[in-house]
Amino acid sequence: MNDVPGPASTVRGLLHAVRGRVEPAEAEILLAHALAKPRGWLYAHAGDPPDPAAATRFQDLVARRQAGEPVAYLCGRRGFWTLDLAVTPDTLVPRPETELLVELALARLPEDRELELADLGTGSGAIALALASERPHARVAATDASAAALDVARGNARDAGLANVSFHSGDWFGALPDRRFALVASNPPYIAQGDPHLSQGDLRHEPAMALASGVDGLDAIRVIARDAPAHLHPGGWLLLEHGLAQGDAVRELLAAAGFRDVATHPDLEQRDRVSLGRIPS
Repeated sequence: MNDVPGPASTVRGLLHAVRGRVEPAEAEILLAHALAKPRGWLYAHAGDPPDPAAATRFQDLVARRQAGEPVAYLCGRRGFWTLDLAVTPDTLVPRPETELLVELALARLPEDRELELADLGTGSGAIALALASERPHARVAATDASAAALDVARGNARDAGLANVSFHSGDWFGALPDRRFALVASNPPYIAQGDPHLSQGDLRHEPAMALASGVDGLDAIRVIARDAPAHLHPGGWLLLEHGLAQGDAVRELLAAAGFRDVATHPDLEQRDRVSLGRIPS
């Protein structure tokens, strides 16, 4: 496609031409990325002719999105909390519902104390970096079993200018032997192996090890809940993101591990999303 004839000869026309192939908001994000412009630029320059090479890039991105590739991977970026994060197919795409986990953690972290925190299975670093940015006196240990994911997270920490985060390779608390924390947060894999959603939509392209965990999706959460008491200071908190039908099971696991004040918090759509508990003081 060396030319952009007809109604697609403008920025507005390009967006109109892909209507019905991708969501309108996604089309705008992809076109802004192809043009290397802010999304707001599209509105101010809707009648401008697009660069032909950029129009070709846009059509290619739309085709890949139709095939199921996540927009975040196509653009290489995803906003989370106040951060603009690099993401790759080696990392889970950060999702808005995970911001609830950050909110609940911050509510339990005083602003002026030097605390040790941990984020298990950090992926792109979203949770760890959000906590580090809001609690600059804290030191956050971020773990992941994927070396490639840790490389992405390190780059995001560097780009955000956050020096109070360290990165550790390994599974869950296995990456942090003999260490204790005031708070541990995790968005572990929690989809059941064999769940049909794993072969649908964006999930097809995201790393399986960050999505599925055992026949009921709770294997990783079982390990974290079991091991967390040995890695928390008295009064320390564990917060876990999980699936919408897993609240009861996760609360039972936390109670069995000796946690108090166990509760589940719903997301904005009133679906069970984060369960938490506190080690007795």
